[in-house]
Amino acid sequence: MSKEQQAFDLGVVEEFRANAGVVGGGLEGVPILVLHHTGARSGAQYLAPLAYIPDGPNWVIVAANGGKPNHPGWYHNLRANPETVIEVDGGTRRVRARIAAGAEREKLNERFLRESKYYSGYAQRTDRAIPVIVLELLD
Repeated sequence: MSKEQQAFDLGVVEEFRANAGVVGGGLEGVPILVLHHTGARSGAQYLAPLAYIPDGPNWVIVAANGGKPNHPGWYHNLRANPETVIEVDGGTRRVRARIAAGAEREKLNERFLRESKYYSGYAQRTDRAIPVIVLELLD
């Protein structure tokens, strides 16, 4: 991840925390959560502000990476360390990440395309199948 992207993400996380989970600018109106993730190789702790859609007691995120040809680092970290924490709806929740597959993936991907402000543009920019991740509530 570039230094510019890291600075942007940090600013979003700070705004998210200062405003009870609400952010403005280009992300105004976009449901955001903050994903805590552990580096697969480094063991370092990271934060990633991500758009999500609710799915019952769970949250759905996509590894769009802005339409880049590779998956984002947080995706690889979740695969190695699927039990983690998210900040959402004014609280912190323990979750387990799993990759949606088959009909479930298709259904959730279609929902994300309909409900997310930017996802359709990201999906059009890449030839890779964008992973859809379900964050299952553990608490």
